[in-house]
Amino acid sequence: MNDFKIFDLENHQTKDVKDSHVNGELTIIWRDWDKIIKNPQMVYVNTVNPGEIKGPHMHKNRTSYFYCIDGDMVVVIRNKDGNYHEIETNSTESKLVSISNGIAAAIINPSKSISKILVLADIAWKPNDNEMINTKFDDYNWKKWID
Repeated sequence: MNDFKIFDLENHQTKDVKDSHVNGELTIIWRDWDKIIKNPQMVYVNTVNPGEIKGPHMHKNRTSYFYCIDGDMVVVIRNKDGNYHEIETNSTESKLVSISNGIAAAIINPSKSISKILVLADIAWKPNDNEMINTKFDDYNWKKWID
């Protein structure tokens, strides 16, 4: 399916320099030689308040990649066939969600705290570039995620 993809990211334990105990983890989002993202031109953090929806909208030219770095997120995608897909993830999972240009999507924070999402894009946003189109998912049940 080319409308969207989910990548399981590479994780590595990190170790203390003194006694080599595990002190955390490193998750690789992008490397210039990986085949996941072709040279991102923009990287930013998107916050979503508790119980809020960002979108739905689509980008005419830009492919976007989403990685939840704090909290929870649900990405609702409407593919070219009009079918909805729901991707649930959170900051404890190493999943990168890619949404191709021309595909409408929304990000939902179903939790009671702010969610932070790292976003990478293959084309940088510019003010007034008219690259984004707001859409409506009139037949989608938003209430299943938020009250």
